[in-house]
Amino acid sequence: MKLQFLGHACFLLDDGVHKVLTDPFLTGGGHPEWAEKVDPDVIFVTHGHGDHVGDAAAIARRTGAPVCCTADLADAVFVPAGVACVAGNLGGTVRLSFGCAKFFQALHGGGAAGCPACGFLFEMGGRKIYHAGDTALMTDMTLLADEDIDVALLPIGDFYTMGPADALRAVKLIRPRLTVPMHYNTFQAITQDPEAFAAACKEAGFAAKVLQPGEEMTL
Repeated sequence: MKLQFLGHACFLLDDGVHKVLTDPFLTGGGHPEWAEKVDPDVIFVTHGHGDHVGDAAAIARRTGAPVCCTADLADAVFVPAGVACVAGNLGGTVRLSFGCAKFFQALHGGGAAGCPACGFLFEMGGRKIYHAGDTALMTDMTLLADEDIDVALLPIGDFYTMGPADALRAVKLIRPRLTVPMHYNTFQAITQDPEAFAAACKEAGFAAKVLQPGEEMTL
């Protein structure tokens, strides 16, 4: 099972048979070549802000991969764009060829009227991976401690989401085996030192790893 960071909040999960892509802000994030090459089986979008919708519709049309998102976001953004959708909602679990993904609440604006933001808890390749999407720290994260999460992908950028201090508090609530920071240094407003965050996690007794854009790791 491999996890590749493609910048901002975009990750490619690959179990050797299936590929799952999240929040593909690739062209806008400075990597248009990845938008032309990535070949997912399904694309997950956490909410309707442009830096998360990104190239999702274009990649879906090119590859035939459906977009999985909330039903409201599907109706507002992707169905009008002619994109096939798997439309779920908060608390629900979708079961697809790769495994399953549960919609988990996020504390953040949805980017389109009436469209809630969310995160996803993936079960794939024998691993549990939590992609928080854009979110503030919230007590609901305590529920995730019962999920025995292998990897938590958490925003640390501050300004629009929780910053490093609150992200560390989130780690303490979720208690994953590994944390990978995301959603930082894409814009000036979210400039952060991810290595300092990783060091703070380790000092608190939690493993963390910083991935550079394009870098992958085996889980």
